[in-house]
Amino acid sequence: MPTTAEVIAAIVANPCNSALLELLAELQLPQAMLTAGCLFQAVWNQQAGQPPDWGVKDYDIAYFDEDLSWEAEDRVIRQVEAACARRGLDILVEVRNQARVHLWYEQHFGYPGVPLQRVTDGIDRYLISATCLGMEATSGHLYSTHGLDDVTAGILRINPCNPQPDLFQRKVASYRQRWPWLRIVD
Repeated sequence: MPTTAEVIAAIVANPCNSALLELLAELQLPQAMLTAGCLFQAVWNQQAGQPPDWGVKDYDIAYFDEDLSWEAEDRVIRQVEAACARRGLDILVEVRNQARVHLWYEQHFGYPGVPLQRVTDGIDRYLISATCLGMEATSGHLYSTHGLDDVTAGILRINPCNPQPDLFQRKVASYRQRWPWLRIVD
């Protein structure tokens, strides 16, 4: 099994991840983390012999600000977009204030969302255990709710912190189209 250092090396091998981590460190957003697909997909791409950014649809930035207004989140989104443009990053970046997620979650996903208390609470609720990853910009610390065994072994299992079988199956289908060797485990 790859070590944490090897997983981090795979993550930062994607030049977009490295650029976004630098950008986040400069912006100093509260509790900012690069999260989800751009992290675990870099690991799977390395294992599959693909370029580190292959198949990455978007790059997720999560932060936590107690200002629940859309205007405050929109300012941060625009700030990140401008910083990406200055760096010539032509990628889709999704920026979300985790303190606001419960306000729109049910409308978007069809299930009620719970108010979160910190940025890692959102990461803890991703649908698939292996995908519950976040990387802190300032420290370079890799946060993993369930450890790294599933992500490094290519195991897809429903996250017991957010058991939603129909949404899980849709995510699994999308991942297995790109990485067919991934295994589903109950």
